[in-house]
Amino acid sequence: MQVTLKFFATFREIAGSKTIDREFDDGTTVGDVLRALEEEFPDMRGELLVDGDLKPQINVLKNGREVLHMEGIDTRIDEGDTLSVFPPVAGGDGGRPRVRA
Repeated sequence: MQVTLKFFATFREIAGSKTIDREFDDGTTVGDVLRALEEEFPDMRGELLVDGDLKPQINVLKNGREVLHMEGIDTRIDEGDTLSVFPPVAGGDGGRPRVRA
């Protein structure tokens, strides 16, 4: 079955593209897809999964819905699904007051 994978920020740089299509067997789960990505893209190793589960701060959406609110990495993938993979997001000033010179 064909699945569309969308990458954002640093993951897009690693994958070399915003969107790629890949073929997976019926019965494939989100965890299977993430393990395959870590194998295909060595710079993603350890960035998606840790101790057999989704790495904290990583967001994975199946057709726009966060997989953590479904069955996590055990969420099944169906023909034509889109998985969006977001790295941890950081930034801003942490709420610190601005000092004017």
